[in-house]
Amino acid sequence: MNQGATKVKEKKFIRILFSLVLLGSIFLLTSCTNVKQRANTTDTWPKIEKSKKVIVGLDDSFVPMGFRQKSGRLVGYDIDLAKAVFKLYGIRVDFQTIDWSMKETELRNGTIDLIWNGYTKNAAREKTVAFSRTYLKNQQILVTKKKAGITSAAKMKGQTLGLQSGSSGYDSFENSPQLLKQYVAHTVQYDSFNNAFMDLNDGRIQGLLIDSVYADYYIKHQADAASYRKLVIGFPHEDFAVGMRKDDVTLRKKINHGLQVLAKNGTLEKINQRWFGKSQLANLDLRK
Repeated sequence: MNQGATKVKEKKFIRILFSLVLLGSIFLLTSCTNVKQRANTTDTWPKIEKSKKVIVGLDDSFVPMGFRQKSGRLVGYDIDLAKAVFKLYGIRVDFQTIDWSMKETELRNGTIDLIWNGYTKNAAREKTVAFSRTYLKNQQILVTKKKAGITSAAKMKGQTLGLQSGSSGYDSFENSPQLLKQYVAHTVQYDSFNNAFMDLNDGRIQGLLIDSVYADYYIKHQADAASYRKLVIGFPHEDFAVGMRKDDVTLRKKINHGLQVLAKNGTLEKINQRWFGKSQLANLDLRK
């Protein structure tokens, strides 16, 4: 056989080998994708019940829903509520701190089982996330320092506003531009409201769009509480609920039933009183 023919055969062999490797890679990738898709389209309650553990994702700086004390201990309204619900089923709750702007991705990838941290139910999120029944009401409000002289949304004209990345407040700001966005000159996005409040206190931003439950708790615990102004500017009330994967039908039923039991036996009222000093059940039907 001459040298030219040998080279041709070698080239054919290399092409065949390359094709086989490529087909193998495609098959492996497809298999992994299918496994991942099956993992995300499975009712995980049997696994949770067997392991006696469920993983909740949260922003651990969101007072009073879930936050760390100076000692590092994780406490909060949602911490107490999640533990109380799963105690009914003999299941331990593990809380995992996540980047709040990536919460739906973490849920979809199976890193966490639930988003339970002052999570607002809305139409956009309902496209990809299943929600429990509403367990708490909230509203977006504008917080300013009184010395800034801002007494209405219109007074934010030309000013800088703080927002949390990936929050319902950010969505409200964008979706209802006539309420606040039309006046604001600049916005700054924060990973946590703690940093936003520091900038508000130092005058680097003049207003902060924030959940009323956070603002009320934070300001109440400040030495200079009287220096803040809270403004209701027309954003609709929001429903806090637990978020989970759409295929977790049993998990959703268990959480809804648990909330109903806690509402009936008085546990939910005790948690409300502990963190808010008042009832939050007036407009809810959790007892039904």
